[in-house]
Amino acid sequence: MGAACDHDHSDSRPGHAEVEQAIVSVEARCVAEGERMTAPRRRVLELLLAAGEPVKAYDLIARYGLDGQAAKPPTVYRALEFLERRGVVHRIASISAYVACTAVGDTSVHAAAFLICDCCGATEEVAVAGGEAFAEAASAAGYAIERTTIEGHGRCPACRVAA
Repeated sequence: MGAACDHDHSDSRPGHAEVEQAIVSVEARCVAEGERMTAPRRRVLELLLAAGEPVKAYDLIARYGLDGQAAKPPTVYRALEFLERRGVVHRIASISAYVACTAVGDTSVHAAAFLICDCCGATEEVAVAGGEAFAEAASAAGYAIERTTIEGHGRCPACRVAA
């Protein structure tokens, strides 16, 4: 998403070793669940992890090829769908972007909650209380919740201080 304001922000991108460690963890999880981590799924996850921030699908398509070649949209969208279903990636609807889950090594699907800065676009995944209670209430009503995403918009600490 990038910084739209004129003050400093910390760089939240993980290093190469962190990205590789997360990918290895997801691959092991896929194998344990009888799924395959195909090359397109791996590349999309790698791009999201390396970005360290939400990325729009068309930006993923443009960045996909190692040689500068864009991917075909269905390739990226199928990978995103798979990764989102596995709880490895979250879609942030209000900004039409995807972000790698900060609990990527966690094997449970959880309620994702995001704090989104309307000034610079910084996004942070936070733990939210009540996700299990919500799932239990849905179950009692006969629903089977597959994923929950909560989005809170405001200003990050750097933007609040600069204002």
